[in-house]
Amino acid sequence: MNRRRRRMRYMIKAEMQRVKAVNFLIKRTRTIPVDRGAGAGAYAVAVQRLREGELVGVYPEATISRSFELKEFKSGAARMALEADVPIVPVIVWGAQRIWTKGHPRRIGRTKVPVIVQVGPPFPARGDIAQTDAALREAMTGLLHQVQEGYRHPPGAHWVPRRLGGGAPTPAEAAQLDADEAAAKAAGRTPHQSR
Repeated sequence: MNRRRRRMRYMIKAEMQRVKAVNFLIKRTRTIPVDRGAGAGAYAVAVQRLREGELVGVYPEATISRSFELKEFKSGAARMALEADVPIVPVIVWGAQRIWTKGHPRRIGRTKVPVIVQVGPPFPARGDIAQTDAALREAMTGLLHQVQEGYRHPPGAHWVPRRLGGGAPTPAEAAQLDADEAAAKAAGRTPHQSR
């Protein structure tokens, strides 16, 4: 394999530009801010960068899963790969949810928490969006289960999926929490305020 020195250009929600340190990094690393209400511009930039030979990191779920299982994918990763005619490299990160998880204290600094980044083999983006998306989901599910099998999961821990004996919400419960949070935001409340 020919290894080129290329840096990953991640797509990140535009709201993160409001965080000074993150905005500093966004500007210096050519990260692609995404306005989730109008993402066409960011999509076009990502496709152009892919065509130029750059690597673009995309989280196909577009957000963190509260269940620590794969959520429903958005079609952006598949669409970009098909449009730019580039392969997809599936990647799973496991363990980071122990350091920074929505609704739980952050463990920033030296934590000695093992974080695993597992990279799967590249595969061509072929067929239509649904086929490419399904192939990506299958690859990522396999990687996730492989990584989880080799990781110690204390029973009942908040960061462990329910399927593995943990205390994380089930995918259905997580979807309801997400829906409740979206409704609260739409109503101008934080999710923790009473109705």
